[in-house]
Amino acid sequence: MKQPERNDPDRGGGDVPSRGDVEAILNATHGDAFSVLGTHEINGNLVARCFLPGAESVEVFDLDGEPLGKLERIDDSGFFCGRISLTTFVPIRYRARRGGAVWTVTDPYSFWPVLGPMDDYFVREGSHLRLFDKLGAHPMSHQGVKGFHFAVWAPNARRVSVVGGFNNWDGRRHMMRFRADSGVWEIFAPDVEPGTPYKYEIIGSDGNLQPLKADPFARRSELRPQTASVTAAEMEQVWDDEDHRAHWAGRDKRREPISIYEVHAGSWQRHDDGTFLSWDELADRLIPYCADMGFTHIEFLPISEYPYDPSWGYQTTGLYAPTARFGEPEGFARFVNGCHKVGIGVLLDWVPAHFPTDEHGLRNFDGTALYEHADPRKGFHPDWNTAIYNFDRTEVASFLLNNALYWGEKFHIDGLRVDAVASMLYLDYSRNYGEWIPNEYGGNANLGAVRFIQETNKAVYGQHPEMMTIAEESTTWPKVSQPVHEGGLGFGFKWNMGFMHDTLSYFAREPVYRKHHHQEISFGLLYAFTENYVLPLSHDEVVHGKGSLIAKMSGDDWQKFANLRAYYAFMWAYPGKKLLFMGQEFAQWSEWSEARALDWNLLDYHTHEGVRRLVRDLNFTYRAKPALHARDCEPEGFEWTIVDDHDNSVFAWQRKAPGEKPIVVVCNLTPVPRDGYHVPLPKAGIWREILNTDAEIYGGSGKGNGGRVRAETHGHGGISAGLMLPPLATIMLEPEE
Repeated sequence: MKQPERNDPDRGGGDVPSRGDVEAILNATHGDAFSVLGTHEINGNLVARCFLPGAESVEVFDLDGEPLGKLERIDDSGFFCGRISLTTFVPIRYRARRGGAVWTVTDPYSFWPVLGPMDDYFVREGSHLRLFDKLGAHPMSHQGVKGFHFAVWAPNARRVSVVGGFNNWDGRRHMMRFRADSGVWEIFAPDVEPGTPYKYEIIGSDGNLQPLKADPFARRSELRPQTASVTAAEMEQVWDDEDHRAHWAGRDKRREPISIYEVHAGSWQRHDDGTFLSWDELADRLIPYCADMGFTHIEFLPISEYPYDPSWGYQTTGLYAPTARFGEPEGFARFVNGCHKVGIGVLLDWVPAHFPTDEHGLRNFDGTALYEHADPRKGFHPDWNTAIYNFDRTEVASFLLNNALYWGEKFHIDGLRVDAVASMLYLDYSRNYGEWIPNEYGGNANLGAVRFIQETNKAVYGQHPEMMTIAEESTTWPKVSQPVHEGGLGFGFKWNMGFMHDTLSYFAREPVYRKHHHQEISFGLLYAFTENYVLPLSHDEVVHGKGSLIAKMSGDDWQKFANLRAYYAFMWAYPGKKLLFMGQEFAQWSEWSEARALDWNLLDYHTHEGVRRLVRDLNFTYRAKPALHARDCEPEGFEWTIVDDHDNSVFAWQRKAPGEKPIVVVCNLTPVPRDGYHVPLPKAGIWREILNTDAEIYGGSGKGNGGRVRAETHGHGGISAGLMLPPLATIMLEPEE
């Protein structure tokens, strides 16, 4: 049979592809560019084809610089092809000329795939636990050439290209190879350097060009308002935290002291000109501060990349990229390492509940509802005008689960506080009748979300036993912090929203009325041990018109400070781990704003500095006294001794731990000092007053018990001590022997 002539562009064949293929390449509509471009064996010869816009002539070389032949231009826009003197498929380079200009291009279409069949299998199955090492942009040396491998999941796309500074954002230059078994597109882009902005250019299944998309697995991003992903070298952090991680991996975290300082990294402190501190600058200031204050953990509001500052990071577009606001990802790794070297853990707020609809993000990623549900009754969140992940889709659940593992693997973080868990669990969350779709059993539980949460917790604790997961969950969903094998969701801890709500309500009341609301303090102990609780006084309580904690307290300024001090000591002595949002440790008056630094000048005033000293002493007392923390989550660690003195608004209880001295806590929550008030104590003898929130050093009136009291046995066999109960104060007592 007669072969077509090499210069017959309409028919194709021989060295020359069909005109349709050429035009599809020139128009960037070809769904399989690798079948056209690169090197191909035709009639026993190797043929090279390339598209180099603007080139007038092209020569071909191997990687050692040996010439392999010249190519013929078959389209003036820069399409070339021709036979080359190679006998095997190896990467090749082109030397292009236009007038006096000469440039060299390594052919991305002359490289073999990087991913293999097992990657396809695990991606489809959703069981890949190192997906972050396969998808996204990774530097590598492939077939002897350095560059970046790009891979993105877009199963419904007709064509995907990676575009960026390395190809003038031209979607015709790096059209990717489609792996039909997994829906992943990939390409090795030779000679790409770290620090290069890039995005994906996608033609959807309907043939329409989508907005340029950031990489879902990008490990670095541009600083807002720019939205591109950025190629990043593999992180080379020298970790010095073996002892820290081994400690937490080998301990029952429920029985360890955990006192969390919640921080918004962009507004804790700032430069004098209002710009952000870098991670290294934060390390120099925040780590010593937290170490001195006695906090065991720092919890950051979300630090994964997000476009809109007032979202505080809760509307994230780059789950795998630490935000560029504070520098490169390596800076965050150094920060975590620095924390671990002084025994401070780092927790991250994590947001798998929803994602924003910014056009460069995940919404309609490949022209279809890929990451979200197509039906707005399941895929759109009315509270935040955001999209909801499709937890029923294996690849989506795997994307999120891998992200949880990623932060532990790459950045050694100590745990994740999972935001808005209730909105994930309930199909009718914030929805009226007819606005939601029942599950297969007719109920309102989001079964896909439940499975995702359970599998993620199993993976995190299985892969990283040093980590913990904490649920922000505000409903009565059972067993949130119980193991999956016992029917629980598998979280380590749950925020105690009831504690926060009831106690803030109580302390906001004028003391004269508190006797009518005694149950707001006592009721919480009815359920205090049904979950492993964290007591949260978080950012949510000091924004959106809620003021600050000091502003919520009742009374004049003196009473507000006294109430706040009594409240903090009450909380630190209450069963459960502790969390306090930044600025509240020194009683900042103003409501928190992400746009400015905290009011650190307030520490010049004795009352504010006194609150800070108290929080510091509470942290170290809580950590030093096992009775206050070793049974935080177990009922044998708590016993009421005075719970029914409504008229005087006095409460007293014991905190206990096996083999440890008990701590007796007494709260007088009225401004009336009570002298000679008898409090039951578990043993006779001398008891030391180890903490008194009315001490002058904290800004109080200085009333107390002189440091010691004597407990005596009475005729009826009971043991008690007559105490001076300072006004609006909490005291703690410990037996001397």
